[in-house]
Amino acid sequence: MPRDLIKTLTYLSIHLTVGFTVAYAFTGSVSLAGGIALIEPCINAVAFFFHEKAWQRADRVAAGALPHGTVARA
Repeated sequence: MPRDLIKTLTYLSIHLTVGFTVAYAFTGSVSLAGGIALIEPCINAVAFFFHEKAWQRADRVAAGALPHGTVARA
């Protein structure tokens, strides 16, 4: 198994474990904590996508490819 894939899977397991533990500590519910631990990474992935798009646009503005204040489609 490639090292990158192993690192991704171990990070995912850590992320899910921490998310579940924190949610369980706050709610005391295994089912609610499990739901939160599974939903949060999905929402985070969508947020990361838009975060990346914003940084790509900022890089284009900084490089002079777009005038500041121009609305560009990513």
